[in-house]
Amino acid sequence: MFGRRADGRRIKGIDPVMQITPYVMPMRCDAQVFLKHRVDMENLARYIRQQKTEKNQQITHMQIVVAAYVRAISRNPEVNRFIMNKQLFARNNCSAAFTILKNPGDADEGESVVKIKFDLTDTIYDVRDRMVASVAANRGDQPASFTDRLLSALFGVPGLATCVVGFVRVLDRYGLAPGILIEELPFYVGMYITNTASIGLHDVNHHLYNWGNVGLFLGMGMTEKVAVVEDGKARMKRYLPIGITADERVCSGAHYARFFSDMRRYLDHPELLELPPEKVRFDQGLEYHQPKVHQE
Repeated sequence: MFGRRADGRRIKGIDPVMQITPYVMPMRCDAQVFLKHRVDMENLARYIRQQKTEKNQQITHMQIVVAAYVRAISRNPEVNRFIMNKQLFARNNCSAAFTILKNPGDADEGESVVKIKFDLTDTIYDVRDRMVASVAANRGDQPASFTDRLLSALFGVPGLATCVVGFVRVLDRYGLAPGILIEELPFYVGMYITNTASIGLHDVNHHLYNWGNVGLFLGMGMTEKVAVVEDGKARMKRYLPIGITADERVCSGAHYARFFSDMRRYLDHPELLELPPEKVRFDQGLEYHQPKVHQE
């Protein structure tokens, strides 16, 4: 309310064209833009192998993609905005969510959603440590997450879920939703990412949720082999396909272009993520930080 929410602050001085866009496309599903990108899988595999053999560091493809996102946001905070009640807000955190199997060896044990906040000075190793710690906290015999407990309670009483969800959506529209819900629920993040390759599926362009304020969805798929010509010779090359869905209302096309250009550069040169950024940009002075995770 009054331009402030638990997860952000209203943007001032908006371009009139950007300001009218949420009125023309009031729902997030109205404003979905779909993109595709292929990452050089051989380059990523080589980097991951070098990290293991030369530095004894375990890095995964998904961790590199998330680290590239965090670094690109540090240079393009406009992409981390969101629309709520037709108003544009700057998010006061850099966050991502993804779904994991509670037991990787048995899909029947169900899934859990992991939500992580990052610091814009995070290196690839910081991102890796945060992701590893969060996954470990949501697997095995660990206590059920807040989201799991909440859903169990809602579905325990017939009709309760419909009433509660409707009520919370009204509160959310006016910035009155309880902070604990925004803090814990995975629908309030800058990016949702899914690794469908882990379950043997191709990349997807996943829809954006009208609930919450996720503005970017990345879907990593199974490795593809594509015919290329290098040094005058044809060969098959491996690529990691990523389906991208973005809310076009949060910033201009020029900002998105710069953001994705940065992401491509970091995915092509992940070694750039090993050191903190020289400079971090915050949206309209909305500075935020997240303590580092120290692995034992």
